[in-house]
Formats: sequence, structure tokens, C-alpha cells
Amino acid sequence: MERQTSDTPAPAQRAREAAVRLKRLYPDAQCSLVSGGDPWRLLVMARLSAQCTDERVNIVCRDLFAALPDAAAMADAPLSAIEAMVRPCGLYRRKASDLKELSAAILRDWDGRVPDTMEGLLALPGVGRKIANLILGDVYGLGGIVADTHCIRICGRLGFYPESLSDPVRTERIMTPLVPREEQAAFCHRLVQFGRDVCTARAPRCAACPLSGICAHAGAADKK
Repeated sequence: MERQTSDTPAPAQRAREAAVRLKRLYPDAQCSLVSGGDPWRLLVMARLSAQCTDERVNIVCRDLFAALPDAAAMADAPLSAIEAMVRPCGLYRRKASDLKELSAAILRDWDGRVPDTMEGLLALPGVGRKIANLILGDVYGLGGIVADTHCIRICGRLGFYPESLSDPVRTERIMTPLVPREEQAAFCHRLVQFGRDVCTARAPRCAACPLSGICAHAGAADKK
């Protein structure tokens, strides 16, 4: 982790500055899962995105939602049919089972509405904190740090915690108080785009990075 000195801005100040620079770079960043603003569809797509690219999920879900457009249709569909449609996303048996069960739970326990609390979302089959925070932030405007691989990698490189940290729950807990709640959803979407364009996993483009001046990783590289 970056060592705090008298010349190093406090973590919250650096987080705010990072958010400002990312917003300047990606003013209109949105979730790359194309759900059309439908909460249930976003939930389904988020579950399918585990160990699968968002691009593939978007393609698969065109046919999936044409056949099963809502929670009732998904809950009623034969499991084998769901498996066949989501197979290209990988881990298809577990994902299909979760989609069928979570759809049934939403109908049974939530009158067909996607829960708007962390507790309610975590009670759904296959939903963890990453998906729950995505729903809370994008659907309900309640904020939430979506600690995906981009978020974990980039925030570690920036120096908010050791770069070796790979625990999404710890990442969420560290970053939540540093980023204003109303900015958290957009901040995380911008990290995804930034991670694809600039701060890539294998070869970060530090020399061309607009965040290099507040980044521990870039600062350490400059001293070598």
C-alpha cells in the first residue's frame, strides 16, 4: 500500500480526484450489460456474466429474453431449455438453476419485483455482493461498490490497499467510505472501461494514464 506522507493526499481526497478524472475521461459510462432498464433482466445478465464476457452475455440474452421475457416465463420454463440457451456463457447448469430459482423467488417473495435491499438480494440464489451492489446502484440509485476484477486491480494500483489484495469484500469495505455514495455506481462503470482501455491487467499504460499523478503503482515505476 502507498505510504502516507505529508505530501500525499489523504485516501478520500485521492479517491475523489480519481473519480473526477475518470468522469472527465468517460462522462457517459454505463453498465456494459444491455438490459434495457429492466431490473430483472439486469439481474439475470449479471448472474450469467460470472466467468463470462459481457459481450457474450449480451449476445446470448437476445435469444434468451425473446423466449423468456420475464420472471414468470423463466420460472415456468423447463430447466433443460434454460440450460440450452445459456450454455455459451459457461457453468450453464448452475447458472440455469439459479436463474429459474431466483425468478421463482422474486415472484413468490417479492411480488415480481427485484429486491431493493442488500439482504433481500443476497437471499436470491446465485446473487452475491457484487451483483447486489450492481442492482442497488444501477436500478435503485442507492450506490454500491461493484468489486469486480477491474475495480480490485485498479484501486490496488492506485494505492488504496496492497496490489496483492484479491478479496472483493475487503475491496468493497475499503472503497465504500472513500467514494461518495451517489458516485459509486458510475465510478465502478468507469473503472471497467478504464481497465479495458488503459489500466489493463497485463500491461498498464502508465505513461499515457491521466491518473498517473495520483497512482502509487505509476509512482513506484517512475522511481525504478
